[in-house]
Amino acid sequence: MSDRLTHLDERGRAHMVDIGEKAVTHRVCVARCEVRMAAETLAKITEGQVTKGDVLATARIAGIQAAKRAAEWIPLAHPLPIDAVRVDLTPAPAGSSGGGAALQVEATVETHWRTGVEMEALVAATAAGLTVYDMCKAVDRGMTLESVRLVEKRGGKSGTWRRPGEPA
Repeated sequence: MSDRLTHLDERGRAHMVDIGEKAVTHRVCVARCEVRMAAETLAKITEGQVTKGDVLATARIAGIQAAKRAAEWIPLAHPLPIDAVRVDLTPAPAGSSGGGAALQVEATVETHWRTGVEMEALVAATAAGLTVYDMCKAVDRGMTLESVRLVEKRGGKSGTWRRPGEPA
């Protein structure tokens, strides 16, 4: 790990990193988060009983859309060509995920480009989780979006990194 913060110039000012001379490589990033909720809320989602519509499909689309627009959310992120985005939402009943009921969100983003897609994967997972909250807040205002994290990155000069202890 480098001690240098690449988004700061030699005078400590924020700037966009110059990636013009970097090699184009295949890059993949995976991010995850959990949306914790009451067991009854999770049941409504999985049974298609939320009045706003199909929560899982809408959250999946929101995550995909957010990944494509990450550079608009994150000021120093580069707009980049995305090859693929996959957003999976997996129900975890109470007691199975270290606490109450939850939807586990996983976003995988791929590109062939000069910079990684960490921010795109993190933004996708977060947007999907926030969409679940938005669609279900009328029945469960106590939901929480938790543990947004990068799980894995592959490609580029630094190679592969995987978060220790994270399931495959």
